[in-house]
Amino acid sequence: MTTTNGRKKGRCVLITGARRGIGRATAYAFAEKGDDLIVNDVIEDEAARETLDGIAARGGRAHFLKADIADLASHEELVERAFSAFGGLDVLVNNAGISVARRGDMLEATPESFDRLMAVNLRGPFFLTQAVARRWLREAPAPARSIVNIASANAHMASIDRAEYCLSKVGVAMMTKLYALRLAEAGIAVFEIRPGVIRTDMTAVVRASYEKRIAEGLSPVRRWGEPEDVGRVVVALTSGEFQFSTGEVVHVDGGLQIARL
Repeated sequence: MTTTNGRKKGRCVLITGARRGIGRATAYAFAEKGDDLIVNDVIEDEAARETLDGIAARGGRAHFLKADIADLASHEELVERAFSAFGGLDVLVNNAGISVARRGDMLEATPESFDRLMAVNLRGPFFLTQAVARRWLREAPAPARSIVNIASANAHMASIDRAEYCLSKVGVAMMTKLYALRLAEAGIAVFEIRPGVIRTDMTAVVRASYEKRIAEGLSPVRRWGEPEDVGRVVVALTSGEFQFSTGEVVHVDGGLQIARL
């Protein structure tokens, strides 16, 4: 971290889907380190304003960029504005994602639901990452450039009541490996985080069910995961301290993925 005109200059971080939930908590964790945040979301509302105010309160600067990452035509402008907001970009966090509109029998899943999940959870992040990576490769190398993809425990654990969501997150897992391979020579690290049961708006619709299952030992750590649990790991992975690591998966799930007998 350097100092410019009396202000410590940290990294510049673009987080998609950052107006609430895991995205907001991650933005706050970066802000506490003095980093500057580009907050992207498809909606600009009071929740977005709360996120921006929270970043400022924690010592970071913030710039909101309204855009739907599923709209590939918006990526060029989104990337240009992200790089221009604070004079560059150091970290991309692909956090934006949606769940199924209605949980139910996978035999009743619709093409419309499948296509929407893939557009937001996989197609959008893949091509946004492509656009950011191309920009980085045109510029001079810089230390600690990195990408973090927020996947899910459903990248390896099947839930037949939201099959299309699971498939989209499997794609994110492979996307992480592919970009890690492609960008390693340029010194750009790519990581994947697989959250487990996290207390967000996405899980609110099944909160009672999860409360019961957690109490019964769904995960060895018997509590809800919090968005802050994920945010702290994102900041750690992008710190530049893991210089000989890329393509790694970090589970933030209370031990949910551990096979038990």
